[in-house]
Amino acid sequence: MKNEQIIFTRVNTAELLPIEWCEPQAGEVTVQTELSTISPGTERANLVGDPNVSGNAPSSVRFPRTVGYSSTGTVVAIGEGVTTVAVGDRVVVYWGKHKRYNTVPEKNVIKIEDAAITPATAALAFIATFPMAAIRKTHLELGEPALVMGLGLLGQLAVRLLRAAGAVPIVAVDPVASRRAEALAGGADYVLDPTEEGFADRVKSITKGGAKVAIEVTGVGAGLDGALDCMAKFGRVSLLGCTRDKEFTIDYYKKVHFPGITLIGAHTNARPKQESYGGYFTHEDDIRAVLALCAAGRLTLDDMVRETHRPEECGAVFNRLATDREFPIVVQFDWRK
Repeated sequence: MKNEQIIFTRVNTAELLPIEWCEPQAGEVTVQTELSTISPGTERANLVGDPNVSGNAPSSVRFPRTVGYSSTGTVVAIGEGVTTVAVGDRVVVYWGKHKRYNTVPEKNVIKIEDAAITPATAALAFIATFPMAAIRKTHLELGEPALVMGLGLLGQLAVRLLRAAGAVPIVAVDPVASRRAEALAGGADYVLDPTEEGFADRVKSITKGGAKVAIEVTGVGAGLDGALDCMAKFGRVSLLGCTRDKEFTIDYYKKVHFPGITLIGAHTNARPKQESYGGYFTHEDDIRAVLALCAAGRLTLDDMVRETHRPEECGAVFNRLATDREFPIVVQFDWRK
């Protein structure tokens, strides 16, 4: 059977290439992809050859690189011993790739139980668990003021999830006006430009003393520094963005130590593997939580999708990702066409 995959063959170059078909082995599932979602920050870093894309691997620039970890599709084959899904089931696939067929371990597919879940939502579900985990780790209390610093895909999802979790007010921050407008549409109470004079004072006025919770998603040191200026005493800052720039300085005594701020590492892999507990859920349980919120109408993801492309268009799409600072928040590949 024919299989294809989007591969970064060299810096700033994406190609759709034929790859070997893989029959599922014991404990594996093969899924025919419907939609896969681009994760702009991670995929741009891989595309441009950033060496700092893995917390475990040594820093190096090697190609080819493969990406595309959040998708949805239909199970077409299962290996021996698979019990949680069957051929024909609709599923979310996590840690798959931008492939026509993904063969993954059984634990990496979550059955979609509710027919109301659209493919567009299902293909976003895994990415939505990243800010969900970051919010869980802050132990947000109902009615606490929250700050989202950086309004790319993860920041926009954080705004929606904070609203579902009961944060109030939600202050969403980004220098790009279109992203601020999108955050307002997604449920933010206030949107601010961090480059404007008096930014931190404005946040403290809105939140009556400072944010209790901040989700930092800029991926730059200046973003973290600015978020710290906006915090209330004993505030909790969840570090969701991958801060790859190393040349920045923070006054930790004045901004962290003295006000008792908690800094929390919120990389998506910093979570339990087997069993969820307070503030720390497994990937599987968080995906189910996202699907449940969407099915109940408490969370909406479909309206975030701005563009859908055929996989054959990957070269042009990823070229835009590398060069366009206003690349759309959510872009998906449709493998059904």
